[in-house]
Amino acid sequence: MSAEPDSSFADSQGGTAARGERRSTVRRRVGLNLFWRTFFLLLVLLVGSILVWLQTLRALEFEPRTVQAAQQIASLVNLSRAALTHSDAIARVALIKAMADQEGVRLLPREPADRFDLLPPSPLAQRLSVELTQRLGPGTIVASQVNGEPGLWVGFTINGDPNWLLLDRSRLTVAGGGTWLIWLATSVMLSLAGAAMIARLINRPLKQLSRATNRVRRGDFAASMLDEGAVTSEVREVNIGFNRMAQMLAKLDQDRAVMLAGISHDLRTPLARLRLETEMSVDDQVARTHMVEDIAQLDATIDKFLDYARPDSAALATVNLHVVVTTCVHALRDDGQMQISTDVPRDLNVMADEIELARVISNLLENARRYGKTPGDEVTQLEVTAHGAGEWAVLQLRDHGTGVPQQQIASLIQPFFRGDAARTAAAGAGLGLSIVDKTVRRMGGSFSISNADAKAGGGLVARVELRRVSALAQEAAEHESAGEPSGA
Repeated sequence: MSAEPDSSFADSQGGTAARGERRSTVRRRVGLNLFWRTFFLLLVLLVGSILVWLQTLRALEFEPRTVQAAQQIASLVNLSRAALTHSDAIARVALIKAMADQEGVRLLPREPADRFDLLPPSPLAQRLSVELTQRLGPGTIVASQVNGEPGLWVGFTINGDPNWLLLDRSRLTVAGGGTWLIWLATSVMLSLAGAAMIARLINRPLKQLSRATNRVRRGDFAASMLDEGAVTSEVREVNIGFNRMAQMLAKLDQDRAVMLAGISHDLRTPLARLRLETEMSVDDQVARTHMVEDIAQLDATIDKFLDYARPDSAALATVNLHVVVTTCVHALRDDGQMQISTDVPRDLNVMADEIELARVISNLLENARRYGKTPGDEVTQLEVTAHGAGEWAVLQLRDHGTGVPQQQIASLIQPFFRGDAARTAAAGAGLGLSIVDKTVRRMGGSFSISNADAKAGGGLVARVELRRVSALAQEAAEHESAGEPSGA
């Protein structure tokens, strides 16, 4: 398990490092989530449009509202002037009182000592003053307060006598403040809802495509089909193209598996015949032994091809990890090249295919035997440990060999790759770790490899993570298989 991994033991730190880099890249890109980017762009557009329209409406409202206010005020002044001109003194007093009580309009004489402030210099005030002057004649005064009393004061004359007409200031106030704020808040809320719906509709096909791509990456071609009847023509064309691609990849994967299985199967017969002829016809004992070993190595390589060509589905069940590890280690009890210590809890159960899991552990043990020899000892000292980590069970195999060059770790899980040192040390097919990684992923787990801490003796650490089965879930499954209620 050391300096020469047969695409085997050393490949996973690279895999781990590569996956870590991918995870960090994904985390860095969270801020560029397409849904939120589309949502905020639409929101900015809609809110900006709303603000522009509100300002436009206010500008369009200014002119007619000012003219309307001027007409109403001029009408009040003219009516007051006419009523007071043609009424006697008693009726005039009653009329003034009625106007104040019923219409909120007060008519007061204008004294020379009155102090008044004109309306603030704004476009609305200027336009109102112009309109009133045109309707009531020269000398009309429009003030915001007289003698410290605020209001809308209009100065005019009745038969040459100056008077004040006091009106409520609200007649001059355009819609604003709370009114515009309510409209703006309502519009923004509707814009938020609309932007969210539009962004979701736009990004839904991309999200579905992303999920389907991940399923294809995991080899699940059947479950990665997209809707070919989508309403949008562009999305429909993309979905059709993706489905055809997935179907082609599935066929290529199936053809590859059939080809590898066929070639491997066809090679078995001539190899068996060649081995028989070697043992019967070669007299030199040493040469015969070497030839038989070479044939056995070819046969083992064929087994690797068959393992790699296995389908990407596995029937998972509850498997006791302690039992499987003990069985695999027991098979190497007479191997003088290995010293194995195990620490696996007896009650640690995982979801796995027992045969496939045994094959994974056997592959890792074989890689450790070949490449994990302790320097200067020619014996592999291997530590096999396992523990539960939340929903996962973690199995670790750690040797004390020379490890693997860091630059090779990222490539070792790739099929048919072997480190340079391994090329001269072994004649394997370079499928060891590829088979392990593929099998573990097929069972819903993950596989990684890393160099052990040099201060702790160095070597390699192979890490297998599988779904853990809790004791409670296992008990429920056992009751269910026995036809009993789980609470019995």
